[in-house]
Amino acid sequence: MLRVAVAGGSGYIGGELLRLLIGHPRVEVALATSDSLAGRRLDSAHPNLRGRTDLTFVPHDALPERRDSYDVLFLALPHKRTMGAMAGHLELADTVIDLSGDFRLRDPRVFADYYETPHTAPELIGTFTTGLPEWHRDELRTSDRISVPGCMATAGILAVRPLAEAGLLTGEVAVDARTGSSGSGVSAGPANLHAERSGAMRLFAPTSHRHEAEIAQSTGLPVRMTATGVEAVRGVQVLCRVQLADGVREADLRGAYRKAYDGEPFVRTVAYKRGAYRLPEPKILSGSNFCDVGFVVDPHGTWATLVGALDNLVKGGAGNAVQCLNVRYGWPDETGLEFFGLHPN
Repeated sequence: MLRVAVAGGSGYIGGELLRLLIGHPRVEVALATSDSLAGRRLDSAHPNLRGRTDLTFVPHDALPERRDSYDVLFLALPHKRTMGAMAGHLELADTVIDLSGDFRLRDPRVFADYYETPHTAPELIGTFTTGLPEWHRDELRTSDRISVPGCMATAGILAVRPLAEAGLLTGEVAVDARTGSSGSGVSAGPANLHAERSGAMRLFAPTSHRHEAEIAQSTGLPVRMTATGVEAVRGVQVLCRVQLADGVREADLRGAYRKAYDGEPFVRTVAYKRGAYRLPEPKILSGSNFCDVGFVVDPHGTWATLVGALDNLVKGGAGNAVQCLNVRYGWPDETGLEFFGLHPN
């Protein structure tokens, strides 16, 4: 039985990690940290865990003291703070899986542009493997330092990269992303109060969202991205407007997705001509580790809209991290991730 620790266990991503790991048949959760909730039970922050665990939160400083009690350390800590402490965290466990944004981008200058602060541990950036099994499976099998992509970045990469790899696209990718309120975290501030958010479609990142850089890095294409908060609690949907290379047909797009994702358990191509769910819809993916991708080609055959949808807390975060754990330790990808969504929801 592999023993794991979750640093930053009181937030939404931390809670989702605990939910998945507590139910994982090959994992035992040794501890979860939270400075603000130290001494309180995990289910005081995550009521869905009632009856599933008697653990209490410990302060973050307890990680070094209890380093012999766990093998894998998941970091669900805030962006821009994780990098400064990473050198110490790497000494605490055989495998470290980071869910912050601090080690996703390979160029420290790009990081500084998008996160508006210099990277304080640039020498460590290249030591992390991108935690996206569909595109980095071979590296993940032997990697002990894993950086999980952002939620909207994951949806965008999975939608765009197969076509970019196949040479089917030209020019810039325009990404229009929509996300639920849980993406803002538990301390999102007054702008995310129910009274302010209910009924709103808030364009909170009209330009230069940080996930833009991740999609560009993975696909090799120039990307321009906007992000809008919608009334849903969970869920991400990205619409990627792309120009097709000369001579590309609809069948070529479908073939590229088939080639990229045949055999991948958590990516499905959803592109039907009719039906209520003919294109990827995050509502039916809630709680699951699936990312659905789909496409529509315009009548002239020159442009396409690519669609990616997922649960931002699962395939867009904690579930993807657990999938990486499974790949790293040679277990089936689906282990502990068998839930496949609800309908109606």
